[in-house]
Amino acid sequence: MVPAPHPGRGSFCNDRPGVSPPANIPQPSGLKARTLRDEISLSLTIRPPHLHVWIPDYESEKGGIQVFSNFFIRALGDCLPDARLTIFSKNDNSHPVLPRRRGPTQFHSAGWWPGRQRTLAYSAQIFGAALRQRPDFILSTHVNFTPVGRLLKRLRGVRYAAVAHGLDVWGAKGAHVAGALRCAERVFAVSRFTRDCLVSELHLDPARVSILPNTFDAEAFGVRPKPRYLLKRFGLQPEQPVILTVGRLASAERYKGYDQILRALPAVRRAIPGVRYLLGGRGRDRARVEELIRELGLEDVVILAGYIPDHELRDFYNLCDVFAMPSKGEGFGIVFLEALASGKPVIAGNQDGSVDALCDGKLGVLIDPDNVTELETALISILERRHPLAILREPERLRAGVIEAYGYAHFVSVLAEYLRQFGLPAEAPTESESAGTIC
Repeated sequence: MVPAPHPGRGSFCNDRPGVSPPANIPQPSGLKARTLRDEISLSLTIRPPHLHVWIPDYESEKGGIQVFSNFFIRALGDCLPDARLTIFSKNDNSHPVLPRRRGPTQFHSAGWWPGRQRTLAYSAQIFGAALRQRPDFILSTHVNFTPVGRLLKRLRGVRYAAVAHGLDVWGAKGAHVAGALRCAERVFAVSRFTRDCLVSELHLDPARVSILPNTFDAEAFGVRPKPRYLLKRFGLQPEQPVILTVGRLASAERYKGYDQILRALPAVRRAIPGVRYLLGGRGRDRARVEELIRELGLEDVVILAGYIPDHELRDFYNLCDVFAMPSKGEGFGIVFLEALASGKPVIAGNQDGSVDALCDGKLGVLIDPDNVTELETALISILERRHPLAILREPERLRAGVIEAYGYAHFVSVLAEYLRQFGLPAEAPTESESAGTIC
């Protein structure tokens, strides 16, 4: 647990931390009481705003934060079409193809620096650029960059906000990151679970933590037949029931629950003899997983698919009959959205951000991730098409529901509202009027 900030040190997040205005100094009133936000809003009615965007990756790494960062940059361009966006990526070593927009966009990266030097080089890059350019606002898609934002706020009064996902928050218990998050204009949490962890573990003010859930590319996924080339690759029949999990096989990723699925499979196989479990992903935990498969006698049931390239991922979703990832530490889980957009039933844990992704159980089955019997029952009832949640047997309704709740148009609408709260002239796209009422 991170201790609460000392009342006389670091609690006043301004140019001079720990110093508050003396009580005997009269404060301005009426028209003279215009705040810094008012001044910025007035200036932005005359000129387009300039934003700095700090991201860990745009193309160099594939993962939840990278996917979020890509959509975040695209949405900023849609919300602020005339704004000047200057993007700084820590790990990319080339200039990616960015979304086309009216306003100017610049991209800088530090990925060509060696690993141990890259953090220092990137910090110097974003700090120096902000000192020179004095952006109107800084947005970071990773909490680890916020100490630089805090220093800039002290020195130049530059406002900043950050996005908190999941694992980045669990590891952000250092005083420098926690203190920087407390000083941010806003912290965006991708789920209620992440928000609650920020408030309880890092002692953030709940009023300064807002929900900005993940989104996904709905057009990349759809309700389609099982791909023949994957049936052939894995020796499967079209009618054969398939369970799918996608994720890295690493000790740090065991919270995703693939061990629990393996332990549930003997009972599932007794009820459905032809079932197959397709576990996609690679990592150093594979040898241990293979040993567990042998201990459980599941060599003929489990298929370790290895790395799944992006261009095949949608086909893997179409290959399965149920997507299962009973995690207990997931910040949100974009894979749930992708599986639902493919019309597939989803099983997830009821103790983390998966609850948000499945709309409190309206779009999928939430179970206790530590209860193998409960997992067995859920898998069997879904594969036998007798689960009481009727929407699980209606692929097009699953797809429509997840698009309504977490489609890109809704993401842009939510982000635009937050930007307007910062005094930025964000536009509300006409297609994003609906607010995802299913959740």
